[in-house]
Amino acid sequence: MFFEGYGYHGMSFEQTYRCYPASFIDKPHLESGDKIIMPPSALDRLASLHIDYPMLFELHNPSTERISHCGVLEFIAEEGMIYMPYWMMQNMLLQEGDTVRVKNATLPKGTYVKLQPHTKDFLDISNPKAILETTLRNFSCLTTGDSIMVAYNNKKYYIDIIETKPSSAISIIETDCEVDFAPPLDYKEPERPAPSTVPSSSNMPAAEQQEPVAAEPKFSAFTGVARRLDGKPLKHSVAPASNPAAAGSMPSSSNSSQQKGGSSTRSTPGKLVFGSNAGAVTKEANKVTRKETKPEPPKEEPKFQAFTGKKYSLRG
Repeated sequence: MFFEGYGYHGMSFEQTYRCYPASFIDKPHLESGDKIIMPPSALDRLASLHIDYPMLFELHNPSTERISHCGVLEFIAEEGMIYMPYWMMQNMLLQEGDTVRVKNATLPKGTYVKLQPHTKDFLDISNPKAILETTLRNFSCLTTGDSIMVAYNNKKYYIDIIETKPSSAISIIETDCEVDFAPPLDYKEPERPAPSTVPSSSNMPAAEQQEPVAAEPKFSAFTGVARRLDGKPLKHSVAPASNPAAAGSMPSSSNSSQQKGGSSTRSTPGKLVFGSNAGAVTKEANKVTRKETKPEPPKEEPKFQAFTGKKYSLRG
């Protein structure tokens, strides 16, 4: 069967055209979808075949064996020519004036599609899902292996179609399709820090295992040198207090009872005694001292009186 001299035959539509980008006819809006512009003779042939609507076509580049699918927007192209989005020509490795085979196709409604952006910048958009839904409204079908273009905010984002269900080419017109995203092509997982390994005792050198731990010095109260508040020399030399921790033994109960009685609470000249019974303890200590040592002849020395200087006011 031959159709009005245009080379159409059979019960299906199949024709070879020379392709050119949509910019040649001043229709830049074609770049935001997957629809092509065909000559009027194609419409006459398609109308006589009673094909299903919407009209979908298979595009085949015989030189590279690349196959894709598209829809049609208008039938106003010159005979023997078609105009298509430039991103689609790049996807099919077509140059201006190359031949492409166009054949009508019937595709099932899609139920699932998995997308993979080329760059992670697409994920930085405030609402990438809404932008993608708006863009796909201008598409008629999707083919596994294609790379579609999404234009947003004067920037072009390319997205790969890596999986479609229920077939490798699906129609997305008036259908609910589940969309999934794969990590962008330039995405790199952050490197995890290597866990720090603590050497076990078996792997440690023998010198480190047997190294003794230095004992820390313990604090001992009132072990300094006694001095008088008036700056005069002491009458009796005061032995420094012994450190019970250094002696290595605790005092016995008999010694502790004697120390409670008097020897441990003796008050020597030049020492300060703290407590409410300081006067009584001092008197008992003086009595014991008189019994054990002979009294020395008293010497007349000026007595020290605390806080006997001049007084000054803070206000001057």
